[in-house]
Amino acid sequence: MVSVRFITAKGEKVEVAAEPGQRLLEVAQGAGMPLEGTCEGQMACSTCHVVVAAEWFDKLKPASDDEDDMLDLAANVTRTSRLSCQIELTEALDGIEVRIPAVANDMQRR
Repeated sequence: MVSVRFITAKGEKVEVAAEPGQRLLEVAQGAGMPLEGTCEGQMACSTCHVVVAAEWFDKLKPASDDEDDMLDLAANVTRTSRLSCQIELTEALDGIEVRIPAVANDMQRR
């Protein structure tokens, strides 16, 4: 199992267990986090944007150019922002912490 800690926009901490190989978006939605994932992981939106804790960010596989392009459309992007649909959980990510942004903004849906 892989432990994931979500920090909600209100600062609440929610810890969940996930299976290796699951996408972070799926785990977040299962834990009741307000991530739409409108495009269902096809990188056609930015509604699953999360901010990865700095100490975990470099442990992720690098974002693709397509993911970077979608992050340009998200609100409140930081240096450690990622699309949760593109993060596959592995045992190396056991304990990962991600923050759910306070504002979700998908510029493609305007």
